[in-house]
Amino acid sequence: MSKRIETQDGFNSSRRGLMKATGVAVAAMSLIPAAAATQALAQIAEWDKTFPKSDKVDHQKVSFKNRYGITLAGDLYLPKKRVNGRLAAIVVSGPFGAVKEQSSGLYAQTMAERGFATIAFDPSYTGESGGEPRNIASPDINTEDFSAAVDFIGLRPEVDRERIGVIGVCGWGGMALNAVAVDKRVKAVVASTMYDMTRVMSKGYNDSVTLEQRTQTLEQLSRQRWIDAEKGTPAYQPAYNAEVGPDAPQFMVDYHDYYSTPRGYHKRAVNSGNAWSQTTPISFMNMPILTYIAEISPRPVLLIHGEKAHSRYFSETAFAAAAEPKELMIIPDANHTDLYDRVDKIPFDRMAEFFGQHLA
Repeated sequence: MSKRIETQDGFNSSRRGLMKATGVAVAAMSLIPAAAATQALAQIAEWDKTFPKSDKVDHQKVSFKNRYGITLAGDLYLPKKRVNGRLAAIVVSGPFGAVKEQSSGLYAQTMAERGFATIAFDPSYTGESGGEPRNIASPDINTEDFSAAVDFIGLRPEVDRERIGVIGVCGWGGMALNAVAVDKRVKAVVASTMYDMTRVMSKGYNDSVTLEQRTQTLEQLSRQRWIDAEKGTPAYQPAYNAEVGPDAPQFMVDYHDYYSTPRGYHKRAVNSGNAWSQTTPISFMNMPILTYIAEISPRPVLLIHGEKAHSRYFSETAFAAAAEPKELMIIPDANHTDLYDRVDKIPFDRMAEFFGQHLA
């Protein structure tokens, strides 16, 4: 049975604020090589997260390879107080352009405090994970990254491989749904404050990009390939979230407040003053990753989104497309980035209940 939960008494879905079209389209990408790429690093031994270390969990740096041979770096969290028997496990990643030292690590550590074995990982080509060139994304490879993490954690002696779930945050929420649709080993999935990156890159916010604009973008990206091939290295977009202008939409202000301030800044994150390559959008332009999410059924889906998030329509569309059992949980007064790190707004208790039930 599907459930749509508004966690505010009397909230009427017909009142929800509709996002104004920002006019921000993929076609606006600059063709000047700006921000330099961050390099793949050996994993840092000391604690360098944006959240405090919990005394309730054991933490370990780990690595594993995906199906394409790329080495992924992760943080494994295990509850200190472990009962006899193997644990249910949760794989976590996101947001898009973030690293495991940010939101995904917070989610993973917090769920480990609630009794799960968890892993947060850096996707291919980003953070401490491998892959060259740096700071590129792929809907195929990044979907595979989730399944590779399932491979890894399912082989851990602490874990019951038949009780594995997935959490995807922001752009990795869409990747998580895509991964779970095809990977039948996963028993339950949560997408928090999700983006469908293939939709926003190909159609713009609120699907506002016209065919003419899309064609222009593809023309630019196609010709950029020749420039990159000639130079032997990719050009990069301008630095992400380095500054916000007076006319910036509120969600860009919110991104800056997370990624470029002590609240959430991390030097390895694409979104913290680094950038994706200019040609990163190419593979997203005609590969809609949510086409088959109805095939997650009969396994359950929990979608979580902020009432005031500019991205809320992504979860609402995914909820409509998903099959039973499914649930959409709307968090009152929360914006998109509140669900990155505001522990008073992220519904960890509900997630623990959800996974406790469906990974039993």
